Amino acid sequence: MNEFELIARYFARPVDAPWVAQAGGDDCALLAFGDRLLAITSDLLLEGRHFLHAVDPAALGHKALAVNLSDLAAAGATPRCFLLALALPRVDPAWLEAFSAGLYALADAHGCALAGGDTTRAPRLETRDGPLTICITALGEVPAGQAHGRRGARPGDDLWVSGTLGDAALALRHLTGTLQLDAAALAALRPRLERPCPRVALGTALRGLASACMDVSDGLVGDAGHIAARSGVQLVIEAAAVPLGAVLAAQPAGLGLVCALTGGDDYELLFTAPAGQRAAVQTAAAAAATPVTRIGSVAVGVGVIVVDANGQVMDTGPGGYDHFTVP
Repeated sequence: MNEFELIARYFARPVDAPWVAQAGGDDCALLAFGDRLLAITSDLLLEGRHFLHAVDPAALGHKALAVNLSDLAAAGATPRCFLLALALPRVDPAWLEAFSAGLYALADAHGCALAGGDTTRAPRLETRDGPLTICITALGEVPAGQAHGRRGARPGDDLWVSGTLGDAALALRHLTGTLQLDAAALAALRPRLERPCPRVALGTALRGLASACMDVSDGLVGDAGHIAARSGVQLVIEAAAVPLGAVLAAQPAGLGLVCALTGGDDYELLFTAPAGQRAAVQTAAAAAATPVTRIGSVAVGVGVIVVDANGQVMDTGPGGYDHFTVP
């Protein structure tokens, strides 16, 4: 049973509440408040699963909030505040000072206030202190009728992605010993893994343009599958169009594409929009100072396919990360 089958089997049921405009299945839940929607998202980061033990605490503070702001961006929401819950193995003043500094720096950059939360001590395991666990719930707002979701892609729409993909996956391979990068390459890639940039400005700029939208956190192919499933369409990704950064593009043939298609932790926006809106999408992206690339299209069908330059379907293997299919 994978992560999404688990959720569907045990925690998905119709929501009979008039104030809930959108429940499970998207990056954010949406609650109706007059002419505004309240967007709510929650992400849990667990040491050893979402981040390495030796990560810089300031970078971890940044990332803990960034992954939530990325979900708000996917909904087209403006961040307003967040709640923080921590399970700490021990009280380390120097670590906490750095963690909170990284957290607050990103919060201040987006006008997002820490409004409350909870702290506890992680239990001691047999051989060591329990893992550090961080959970943030972030809240934002969006005008009624302008929120993005994963449902709404239509055949004939273009498929777009912001920024470049795969850098975080390549950095993680180095940090876990799978491959070796030189110092300059690692210095260029590591911020993509540890300090992702939530595309909040682009998310709000795409209001009224994107027909469907989500953030890429578990791999492009796997995440594209969520839009395809929710919208009842097929997404066609053109491998040659997927944007790679300079370091990733310089790696051995095939590695860059594998990282970009199936690697996680990109936190870029993947969205669809009518083909007739290409100029408007580029204008919105320029206003948000965020590059976007058209990487494919929406077709009649199901699932996600990746095609090469000759239009032949490629075998990409597992589409992305799943918590319950990894050791």
